[in-house]
Amino acid sequence: MSASSLLLERLGALIHQSVREDAARHGLLPIHVQVLHYLAQANRYSDLPIAVADYFGITRGTVSQTLAVLERKGLLVKEPDARHGKRVHLKLTSAGEAVLKESWAERVEKVLDSLSLDANTLDKALREMLIALQRLNGQRAFGVCRQCAHFLAEEDGARCGLTGEPLDTEQTVRICREWTAARNEAV
Repeated sequence: MSASSLLLERLGALIHQSVREDAARHGLLPIHVQVLHYLAQANRYSDLPIAVADYFGITRGTVSQTLAVLERKGLLVKEPDARHGKRVHLKLTSAGEAVLKESWAERVEKVLDSLSLDANTLDKALREMLIALQRLNGQRAFGVCRQCAHFLAEEDGARCGLTGEPLDTEQTVRICREWTAARNEAV
């Protein structure tokens, strides 16, 4: 095993431990905190129960139970989609956002910011690794909207080339379940 593989394994274990500690501090399970963190980053194509199942590779039943707990605890709400009948969007409440304050993700960000390295190079390498592993495992890719092959920058804003819908700037920096690697990012 290479040094990089060992380092990634150890980083993964430390992050998992931090997620468990964050969850316990709020009387939650790790998957609850992970779902809240995901939803805080998800765009309108990805804040759906089915997208949560795809992202974490868990069953719809597990997602349903997880969402019921988070809703019961007042950490998220379900909002009906105005255009699509039974579809609901999952939105964090202020209490849900509060759970994420000083979370593992913020601690990782602080450490990354303190390192003297080229963030773009690290991001590119990690993204390429993620894409390759997702393909090997046969999982949906997920990625940031504006880094997608379907993202279209236009004079009056942005549009999704897949759905044809206009995209608010705020949506373009969030995770999308319809994300596809741009040709220059193909691994």
